[in-house]
Amino acid sequence: MRVYHAEPEEAQAHPRLGALMRRGQAAGPFDRLDWLTLLARECLTPARPFLAVAEEDGAILALPLLQGPHGLSACANWYSFWARPLTNAPDRAPALIAALARTLDAPLDFAPLPTREAGWMAQGLRAAGWLAMVEPAHMNRHLALEGRDFATWWATRPGALRATVRRKSRQGQVACRITTTFDEADWAAFEAIYAASWKPQEASPAFLRAFAQGESAAGALRLGLATIEGEPVAAQVWSVEAQTAFIHKLAHRPQASRASPGTLLTAALMRHVIDIDRVAHVDFGTGDDPYKADWMDDVRPRWRLRAHNPRALIRAPLRHWRDWPDLARGLARLATGRTRLAPPPGDD
Repeated sequence: MRVYHAEPEEAQAHPRLGALMRRGQAAGPFDRLDWLTLLARECLTPARPFLAVAEEDGAILALPLLQGPHGLSACANWYSFWARPLTNAPDRAPALIAALARTLDAPLDFAPLPTREAGWMAQGLRAAGWLAMVEPAHMNRHLALEGRDFATWWATRPGALRATVRRKSRQGQVACRITTTFDEADWAAFEAIYAASWKPQEASPAFLRAFAQGESAAGALRLGLATIEGEPVAAQVWSVEAQTAFIHKLAHRPQASRASPGTLLTAALMRHVIDIDRVAHVDFGTGDDPYKADWMDDVRPRWRLRAHNPRALIRAPLRHWRDWPDLARGLARLATGRTRLAPPPGDD
């Protein structure tokens, strides 16, 4: 077993890591090395991102981690739909995670994990002697199309939603346009709409812009703009990868709400990704906002895993004095049923 740590930039030149975490192999942008590198550069300083890697007999597992002042966390933030270990050997994942855990001392707070990977991590950490507990972190609304075209899927939507789209479309007030190429004017329109919307201030506009430019270069960007009399009033940023459409950002100007430009734009983008891109899935990210249920059929949890290495706490109690209260709180949550040892089996 070979266990080591690698910087995201260094991992680009590693043949196996590069193959595991490249576009075309990854299930979405959040698994890719270029995503992690961009996230580290634009959003995560001064914390140190790195990959904890275990290799054995051709099997490899990489765990993207962030070293902060109070321990380890996922190399992720509010832009990430998920964070997880990546491997070419799922049946060996817990053993590889156990090998990684034996090289780590700091407490771990890792989210948002899909159910399968949360189970791997809980099993592997406990095999290495750690105390590991999981609890729900977020909910994820998503859609499996199962071969349906837009018209077939649209017929299953709530009647009120279909009536709104039909009525507002007939009025002809809103025009929707979808582009797959990054354009400075279009992006400026998106940023202006977002700034004028009900949404909080964009935390890292440089990250989002660079991500959109990269997705455009790869042919994966889907930027939607809705206008009224030529003025942009709603905008959405989607990407398409691995037969999945990811809905990253959406916003509209509140004064245009009566015309429902956001709803019309979402319908137009759904038609595009279903009938033109032929995606099999649509992912609406984290957050179980009620309006998402009109568009997505299913909901699944994303998990938070908290873990402590008792040997490290006992070996250096003064150095880890900050971790004892957190461990006590975790055990109390476990005793009261607010957290658990592993997630229940479920679909991801």
